Amino acid sequence: MSYSVQQIANIIQASAKINYPCNINYLLTDTRQVIDADSSLFFALGTHPTRNGHHYIPIAYNTGIKNFVVQLDFDDSPYPNANFFKVYKPLEALQKLAAFHRSQFNLPVIGITGSNGKTIVKEWLFQLLNSDYKIVRSPRSYNSQIGVPLSVWRMASYHQLGIFEAGISLPNEMSSLQKVIQPTIGILTSIGDAHNEGFENLQQKIQEKLSLFQKVDCFIYCTDDLPKESILPNVPTFSWGSDIATKVQIIDYNYQLNKTLVRYKYNENVDTLEIPFTDKASIHNALTCFCCLLYLKVSETIIHQRMQLLQPIDMRMQLKKGIQDCTIINDSYSNDIDSFGIALDYLQQQAAGNRTTVIVSDFLESGIPTQQLYENVSQLLKQKKINRCIAIGNNVGHYQQTIAAAVEEAYFFMDTTHFLNEWFRFSFQSEYILLKGARKYAFERIANILELQVHETILEVNLTALAQNLRTYRQLLAPTVKTMAMVKAFGYGSGSIEVAKVLQFYHTDYLAVAYIDEGVSLRKAGIALPIMVMNIEESGFNAMVEYGLEPEIFSFQLYHLLHKFLLDQGIENFPVHIKVDTGMHRLGFNSNEANTLGNLLSSNYTMHVKSVFSHLASAENALHDHFTKQQNDEFIYFSSTLHSILNYQFLRHIANSAAIVRHKNLQYDMVRLGIGLYGVNSAAETNLHLQPVASLKTTIAQIKHLKPGDSVGYNRTAVVQEPTTIATIRIGYADGFSKRLSNGIGFVFINGHRAPVIGSVCMDMTMINISHIPNVKEGDSVEIFGKNIGVEEIAKWCATIPYEILTGISQRVKRVYLNE
Repeated sequence: MSYSVQQIANIIQASAKINYPCNINYLLTDTRQVIDADSSLFFALGTHPTRNGHHYIPIAYNTGIKNFVVQLDFDDSPYPNANFFKVYKPLEALQKLAAFHRSQFNLPVIGITGSNGKTIVKEWLFQLLNSDYKIVRSPRSYNSQIGVPLSVWRMASYHQLGIFEAGISLPNEMSSLQKVIQPTIGILTSIGDAHNEGFENLQQKIQEKLSLFQKVDCFIYCTDDLPKESILPNVPTFSWGSDIATKVQIIDYNYQLNKTLVRYKYNENVDTLEIPFTDKASIHNALTCFCCLLYLKVSETIIHQRMQLLQPIDMRMQLKKGIQDCTIINDSYSNDIDSFGIALDYLQQQAAGNRTTVIVSDFLESGIPTQQLYENVSQLLKQKKINRCIAIGNNVGHYQQTIAAAVEEAYFFMDTTHFLNEWFRFSFQSEYILLKGARKYAFERIANILELQVHETILEVNLTALAQNLRTYRQLLAPTVKTMAMVKAFGYGSGSIEVAKVLQFYHTDYLAVAYIDEGVSLRKAGIALPIMVMNIEESGFNAMVEYGLEPEIFSFQLYHLLHKFLLDQGIENFPVHIKVDTGMHRLGFNSNEANTLGNLLSSNYTMHVKSVFSHLASAENALHDHFTKQQNDEFIYFSSTLHSILNYQFLRHIANSAAIVRHKNLQYDMVRLGIGLYGVNSAAETNLHLQPVASLKTTIAQIKHLKPGDSVGYNRTAVVQEPTTIATIRIGYADGFSKRLSNGIGFVFINGHRAPVIGSVCMDMTMINISHIPNVKEGDSVEIFGKNIGVEEIAKWCATIPYEILTGISQRVKRVYLNE
């Protein structure tokens, strides 16, 4: 369904300036997600001066978009050929348009909210019901104030069921989402601690979430989660739980090796449901789905059959090193046109101009007419400038000409086996490869041959968490303050190139590295952001100039060396950054050297000062706040003196991650975001709700049962006094698991429990005591640090700081990059 521009103006009650008539098919909030520019409507969201959708209108206009929803005061005169819809708040206009679109359809719509499990329940309902209905659903986790209207806009005449999730973090947000989704069936997943910080108490959060269900025909929930006084009056319910009064009473759970048998009572009959999971969260989500299918009148026999086939949902795109210097992006989470577009955005972001290949299967159960579906696929491939497409499946094979016209190279195979029989004839070399296949095509077989095989200790780097931490700090900044992100030391152990690509995608202003070769690597990987190099050497001057890197100047000796080099090369106004030593006493000019340096810079035109900065010694520690003030006073003196001599503007920056939070008066023109970006809150007394970015994991190699008197490890530093079960895990001090964690000082996390290190940490292996942990088996995953054991805690055990733990993870540990 499309709408004319005049209809759009009426629906969102805009002051419209329409220069030519057209119909709108696509809604955009991101200029990087254009499918068909002529029929796209761009909403300029946000009002922050440095993160404002109105700033991207020139980019959108140049890509061919000619329809814009903007604020009332926007000057549209530079765009004479475009249509403009002026409103008070573009976000409200987006929601209003989606709500109108939703009202045009009379079909069952399931609205899902809760603290945890929303996306899992949505995807499992799709798995369970897609053979009965043509379903439209939220792509991935599109559950925000922006994501929900974009999801609902996808509703079309051929759909028979809608499934949308709604997430909130503040009071009074759900009412707008309720108007957009207009659910007829409501599902509440589990209520947990997520986003508690936005609400006065748990009851307020519950009531806010329940407001989604005020007008539903049926509300499905677990009575064990929700106090009776919270239930909405006059709303029909379909409840489950241990209470005898529930519609589906749970009698007991029988946990087995790879499944759980749930005995329940429904309509006075007792039966057993087999769920192919054993963790409590999955069981809870599966039972919620079970009740939804019962309400939809699916027969219990069919439900039982389908529940046994439920597949785990991995909501994250995985980025791994591949053969022949390739990078593999494996996105097996979902197989629909919207998630395909998201995956292509991520591919483009990571490839940063390098060669790209997409290996894609048929799109199954999309609900979109087949010809339109593959025309959309072709448009996306063309718009993202994909070099090569390898398509697998019968359906996509019927549209070879359409797909081939969108890319430089196109190849088609009936199934995965046929491709694997011929994969060796493809020269995969130094490129970025996206795997996007429906489950029936078993693309894990393709991943196995393309991914670089290394040992089973991995560092998972959650790039979504990194982006969220960036947003968290940005919210603390004054509107005009820029951000410099530190990606030195291999991105604090997380991988500088992959991290830099995310930072570039989210429009970070500057990057900083320690050495020239780090900057060169970023440039070769396609990073175009300004890069400051903090420790340059004369031998690297040529590379520095060639790759457009901006050096830190911290001494007169370095100044004269660089000046002579630039003079010999005939280079003028080369960008430099001046480091001031205000008390750290590591590198930098002394404050009394400002006049001398200023006179040199003003009399010679080889260099142009881009910024002046200093390094705070103890911004995180309240005991040293007086010293921090002294440092700032010296910094102000130096930078003011230099400015008075040079008589031109440059950026000033002194605030690090801790100072952003604790010393907001020190933000100046730019801040340097380091350890906080990676999820470690150095300002410990403040609650920033940062997300851990890195998770170090390994596996169990062997389990042994010891008798009293047996010793463990080198030098027999541990001797057991009772029957003891130990596990040897595939990590040691050569991987970055410190020897200081030996003999019970350190712990790891396995199967819901902490297990202490027993004996000495070895070079490649470590032994842990698992006597108290049930059901542990060889091959089980072990968390070294992550969600359950923080990097800060390991640092305390080692009597060091989180920086050392993160940067100490060996290069031989494989990095796996996740995007949720």
